Amino acid sequence: MAALTSAKGALLPSWARSSSSGHGGDLWRVLGKALATAGGGGGGGCSLLLPRRWQSSLPQLDHVADRSNEESGGEIDWDNLGFGLTPTDYMYVTRCSPEDRGDFPRGELCRYGNIELSPSSGVLNYAQGLFEGMKAYRRPDRAGYTLFRPEENARRMQRGAERMCMPAPSVEQFVHAVRQTVLANRRWVPPQGKGALYLRPLLVGSGPILGLAPAPEYTFLIYAAPVGNYFKEGLAPINLVVHDEFHRAMPGGTGGVKTIANYAPVLRAQMDAKSKGFTDVLYLDSVHKRYLEEVSSCNVFVVKGGVVATPDTRGTILPGITRKSVIELARDRGYKVEERLVSIDDLVAADEVFCTGTAVVVAPVSTVTYQGERYEFRTGPDTVSQELYTTLTSIQMGMAAEDSKGWTVAVE
Repeated sequence: MAALTSAKGALLPSWARSSSSGHGGDLWRVLGKALATAGGGGGGGCSLLLPRRWQSSLPQLDHVADRSNEESGGEIDWDNLGFGLTPTDYMYVTRCSPEDRGDFPRGELCRYGNIELSPSSGVLNYAQGLFEGMKAYRRPDRAGYTLFRPEENARRMQRGAERMCMPAPSVEQFVHAVRQTVLANRRWVPPQGKGALYLRPLLVGSGPILGLAPAPEYTFLIYAAPVGNYFKEGLAPINLVVHDEFHRAMPGGTGGVKTIANYAPVLRAQMDAKSKGFTDVLYLDSVHKRYLEEVSSCNVFVVKGGVVATPDTRGTILPGITRKSVIELARDRGYKVEERLVSIDDLVAADEVFCTGTAVVVAPVSTVTYQGERYEFRTGPDTVSQELYTTLTSIQMGMAAEDSKGWTVAVE
């Protein structure tokens, strides 16, 4: 029995084995049981059966060595590019199994296409998955492309992976993978000012597991799509409705990490809002039902008398990278920024309201409807949101004279 326990421990990723003492011992035992189950329950045969059984979850892809040198994305109408899926050429894929000891091997670029998953994979059965969202922009005056703070996305995925009991790629591997994906799909990067190449890193429990436990195998992949504005209004101000029946997250849950499980629950409220002519939903906290949290896929800010306030991230709100950047830029420009509880009363009394996120960038809010009453806010050229949008996008798109923040990464 001791030998079997030792063999199971050798198969566990390093992130799990390092927790085998103290309170982490429970996690080790759960994973050990999961490995035995995945191996068919036969003790001594575990290490022999696992690799063969995992093959059912590996992507079945057409590997291509050469990559297109074209600089055009086919017949795309760049002037009318919306935010949707346009399949591109390649995606990056790598997998981590117990013999990898928690380290993802070097990945490879494969033709964009479907992947094969076991019906008992951790992501399909228990939503063990994370995703990130980022953009690559074509440089305005020289060859190459610009990424915005990709290391922040990598670190956020690592924090989320810890919460979801998953291994994660290193920051260096994450950024390298993103750069490779951009270069492989470079003909799909929109012209300057016409949009961006949206990148979607995914980390999922691809290994088969029956019984609630971490999956025995994980897949990290990145795909890309050219996109325009996220909201159908384009750059025009948006209209939100406060929903006090449905809640996005709860204390002690996973609202503070970018897990896939956070997003399907908002669809009902979002579809209902859109059917009534609203752009999206603004959610309140689930305890007091009076403090702002965030919109379905972006953070929210309110401005009053030159003070910019945004809900503090206390585990129920995603710490957005655009949010973090806007806070720093606002302070640089002399605004007082407060991260605190922001009540519905603060909202209705605000001069301005705006949202931030990778997809929406900085989106001004024209109106918010709460309990049947519609509140209007300042929008237009002489607003804090417009000032911050201009400053942020000039850095993101490589149009700033100098990136004094060191936020951009060149891809050439």
